[in-house]
Amino acid sequence: MAFRENTMSRFWSKVVSDLTPYVPGEQPKLANLIKLNTNENPYPPSPKVLAAIQGELGNDAGRLRLYPDPNADLLKAAIARSHAVTPQQIFIGNGSDEVLAHAFMALLKHEAPILFPDITYSFYPVYCGLYGIDFRTVPLADDFSINPSDYCGNRNNSGSQDHQCQGLPSGQPEKQGKIGGIIFPNPNAPTGCLLGLAAIEQILQANPDSVVVVDEAYVDFGGDSAIPLINRYDNLLVVHTLSKSRSLAGLRVGFAVGHPTLIEALERVKNSFNSYPLDRLAIVGAVAAMEDSEHFERSRQAVIASRETLTAALTELGFAVLPSAANFVFARHPQRDAAQLAQALRTKNIIVRHFKLPRIDQFLRITVGTDAECRALTEALSQIIR
Repeated sequence: MAFRENTMSRFWSKVVSDLTPYVPGEQPKLANLIKLNTNENPYPPSPKVLAAIQGELGNDAGRLRLYPDPNADLLKAAIARSHAVTPQQIFIGNGSDEVLAHAFMALLKHEAPILFPDITYSFYPVYCGLYGIDFRTVPLADDFSINPSDYCGNRNNSGSQDHQCQGLPSGQPEKQGKIGGIIFPNPNAPTGCLLGLAAIEQILQANPDSVVVVDEAYVDFGGDSAIPLINRYDNLLVVHTLSKSRSLAGLRVGFAVGHPTLIEALERVKNSFNSYPLDRLAIVGAVAAMEDSEHFERSRQAVIASRETLTAALTELGFAVLPSAANFVFARHPQRDAAQLAQALRTKNIIVRHFKLPRIDQFLRITVGTDAECRALTEALSQIIR
């Protein structure tokens, strides 16, 4: 029996009927494709990752019949060493999307609405719809940056007086009353714009009774992590992924770092959902990736160098490119429609991401590929534009 797309069933729950699911980046199965649409790292992971996985299988393949460590203690220890924290401050999940999903349920689902930017990771409103969380979007500034003062005029959850950010440009942030939490990517997605640690700290100080989740999927490509702040702020949760800077999108490994009481909330949700989020191969592969700091540094520096070269080439072609601290750039051409550019690139076997959303519908989000892929992109754009 054939089913029509978007056909609803009388068996669906109201939650499912009302959902608007997240749309992941396209994963076409085409030969000779230059894929610059999903922010994957263009370089392979550390060779030690494959060796660790092969070693896990070679030692005793029969162990795959056994469940993995539900706590991923080996990985927690490796992350703790890398970031100078304790294992009790770490939560492990099946990719940062699962970590974020648990954070929405465990830490952001309150009676009051949560705040996040109007232009940001599009999974956030999906989680709100799934879990029945009220939210309010905070407009980015005209230059697409996050203005910290917009998050510092809110009444905290204890009902005490408003806290204002100090040392920031004076403005008139909207008084939102009580809030259930704050979440934003840093660097932001899809813009790539970075918020400094001083500004993040001001947001934390202004909202002591609200959890602030900083989603650092791309921070290794140009920013400073907020993880060092967790020992000073018990309301801070920092979320990372090994998909980007560690080149492990295929293994699905993410983690969060925060005060042990925040981590315990995530563990309670995890163990009410899926006690074994990571398999044996993912755990040993992720440990190897975390321990190979030399490969990590070479890979991320190569991406950063390619990003700067790509930005310069796009600027030469007339594009306006936002300053990026991520492994992608966000660019628009003042005389060319973004959707038409994306379609023209597709005819040349190059795919980039185009968002049909207010304020950014004339931008393309372009993943930083290898130098050869970036040259192919700019050469194709040059032919299209000229």
